[in-house]
Amino acid sequence: MSASTPPEPQIHVAVDMIVLTLRDEQLSVLLVQRHDEPYGGAWALPGGFIEVGEDIEAAAYRVLADEASLGTDDVYLEQVRTFGTPGRDPRGHVVSVAFMALGADLPDPRHGDVVQDARWWAVEDLARVNLAFDHGIVLDAAIERARAKLEYTTLAATFLPPEFTISQLRAVYEKVWGTTLDAGNFHRKATRTPGFLVELERYAAPTGGRPARLYRKGHGSALVPPLLRSGD
Repeated sequence: MSASTPPEPQIHVAVDMIVLTLRDEQLSVLLVQRHDEPYGGAWALPGGFIEVGEDIEAAAYRVLADEASLGTDDVYLEQVRTFGTPGRDPRGHVVSVAFMALGADLPDPRHGDVVQDARWWAVEDLARVNLAFDHGIVLDAAIERARAKLEYTTLAATFLPPEFTISQLRAVYEKVWGTTLDAGNFHRKATRTPGFLVELERYAAPTGGRPARLYRKGHGSALVPPLLRSGD
C-alpha cells in the first residue's frame, strides 16, 4: 500500500441480545444501563463486540453470562437477523448479529462491572424509553419473530417450566401476542395439534377450583395446523 492510499475502513462485528421472559404476567425484556459513552446512562440491549477467533454463538453466551448472569442451560437461543446500517453506532461501522434468548421465569440479573444497572422491563412500558443505538428497531424485530414463531412452532413452551397447564400455555400466547384468546377454542386446538403436547397423569396444585391437568412439550417442533393470531 502506497503512502497516498487511504487506510481501509474498519468494520466491527457485535452481538445484541434480546432476552425475553414472562414476569408478573407480562412479556418482559432485559435491558442494561450503559456505563460509557456513547449513550452513557442510557438503557440498551445487552451486547458486545465479538473477539478475534471467537464463535458468534459463543460470543452471545459470553454476553449473557457477563451482563445477565445466565448460562447456556437457562435459555433457548436463536439468531434473529443482522443489523448493519451505516451510522447506527457513532463509534464507527458496526454490524450486529441479534439473538433472542427465551426462558422460563428468568431471575433478576446480577450485574457486575460491565454495566451500570440491569433490570427487567415490561415490553408494553418501553414506549416511554429511548433505547441506545438502534436497539428499539432490534427489539421490535425480535418480538415480531417470537410472535410469528408461536404460530407455527412449539416455541411457547420455552417460556414455561417442564410441566404446565393449558391455561399457563394460553397465557404465554396472550402475553406475547398482546391479545385475549377464547379458553375453550385454545384448549381444543392445542391438545389436538399432533406432537405439541403430552398429557400427564398429574394435576397442578389446586387453587380453589377444579384441579388442572398437567402437560409437557411433545416431540414435535412444528405446529400443523398452525395456531394463528387471527384465531382462524
